[in-house]
Amino acid sequence: MAAESMEPEVRIATGTLRGRSQDGVAAFRGIPFAQPPVGALRFAAPRPVVPWDGVRPAAAFGPPPPQAGAMSMGGTNPPYTGEDWLTVNVWSPQPDTSARLPVMVWVYGGAYMFGAASEPLYDGALIAREGGVVMVTFNYRVGMEGFAQIEGAPANRGLLDQVAALEWVRDNITAFGGDPGHVTIFGESAGAGSIAALMTMPRAAGLFRRAIAQSVPGTLHSPELAADICRALAAHLGLRPTAADLAGVAPPQLPAAGDAVTARLSHYAERWGQQAAFNPTPFSPVVDGDVLPRSPWQALADGAGHDIELLAGHNRDEYRLFIAPMLGHITEDQATAALRALAPRPGGERAFRHAYPNASAEELFTLVTSDWLFRMPSLHLAEAHIAGGGRAHVYELTWTAPAMDGALGTPHGADLPLVFGRFDAPPGPGLLGGPPTPQTQALSARIRHAWAAFAHHGDPGWPAYDPSQRLVQILDTDPTVTPYPEEISRRLWEHHRFEALPLLG
Repeated sequence: MAAESMEPEVRIATGTLRGRSQDGVAAFRGIPFAQPPVGALRFAAPRPVVPWDGVRPAAAFGPPPPQAGAMSMGGTNPPYTGEDWLTVNVWSPQPDTSARLPVMVWVYGGAYMFGAASEPLYDGALIAREGGVVMVTFNYRVGMEGFAQIEGAPANRGLLDQVAALEWVRDNITAFGGDPGHVTIFGESAGAGSIAALMTMPRAAGLFRRAIAQSVPGTLHSPELAADICRALAAHLGLRPTAADLAGVAPPQLPAAGDAVTARLSHYAERWGQQAAFNPTPFSPVVDGDVLPRSPWQALADGAGHDIELLAGHNRDEYRLFIAPMLGHITEDQATAALRALAPRPGGERAFRHAYPNASAEELFTLVTSDWLFRMPSLHLAEAHIAGGGRAHVYELTWTAPAMDGALGTPHGADLPLVFGRFDAPPGPGLLGGPPTPQTQALSARIRHAWAAFAHHGDPGWPAYDPSQRLVQILDTDPTVTPYPEEISRRLWEHHRFEALPLLG
């Protein structure tokens, strides 16, 4: 810290930064970790930052990457405010090179098509101050910019951005008081899916020590499926699916193609599979054989990333978030369609109905969609990691969101305001329906303590998962450790493999 300035200053590899004091920590925002991916760098892998002279202000977040609006937290596309999307933000309780504090790096979710580190929900001050950690968030490319399989461009550019951000942490976090050898990455939804990929990607090896994966989606795309989806996206714009053609579309205009295809996913079922009707995004990581060589579940079971400690879990009623307007109106035909499309083989629909003989149509619909998209991928990630020689802790969040008289149960995203302690930013207000109760506040503090303890010591406060006992932490206002509570689903999905989805047509 510079003695002559009232604001915190640090010097990193590319120059000096001046941040701001915030809520008892030093905050640095909008720090570039790669060059803006525009112009000649459009759809390219991230390139190193050009150093600067003098002191660079680091008080404001960088602009969000271009993204979809159909499913975003605010429901609209955020305004396009600039090209410097690839930036990091740091909150530190002790920005001193001698501090060597654990580092927690957040990877946001958003169906691989929206999200930004500047969302108020992801303010890292509370986690940094309470947890005694250096907290980092960053932007990565989403939608077509980050995950479309574009001819003439590397696959999984969003994942490559994440690797570049972690490399920036490795090279610079000591200046903020962090220990580059003591990094925990954590994320939710597409962020957790990204973490599953990072755990097995050769380019990410050695960049983090621990991982927290909240509600891991099980969707992966084969190169053939991803290329066909990109053809549909480009066709909406009247273009070929090439980097040369698509680079001519202004960045803020490109997400419209993703929104258009998302609105008609069920129409592509014959080519992309019936699962397209139940997965609310046309984007997923691509098992391309290079950036992502194999399915993370398969790679972990074979020993990849076995030295990484894992904390993984899911919410009880994940898919209810996506059917909130339909609650109370799910028909038997809709339940049958979901079961036939998603229920694991062998047995399929019949086995699922037999396992849940008293379930209503709505319960069956919610169970099979929640299992397929988030619950079983999260559990299988932990089990695959253990099978490959790793160590994992597992949780299930069962806290009932108060909104809609509890009709949402514990939906996808309910963990976010609890982890960050931000109930005034989406999705907090929509889940709470009012101010948080003291019990909810206590649960939130307990979760943050567990996450920080895991980052410090690899122990969140409950036993590691053992395939023989299957003990997990139930996160609720009355927490308990119990054998995995979704045993019926676990048995149904026991032999299912989460692999890259093929192109059918």
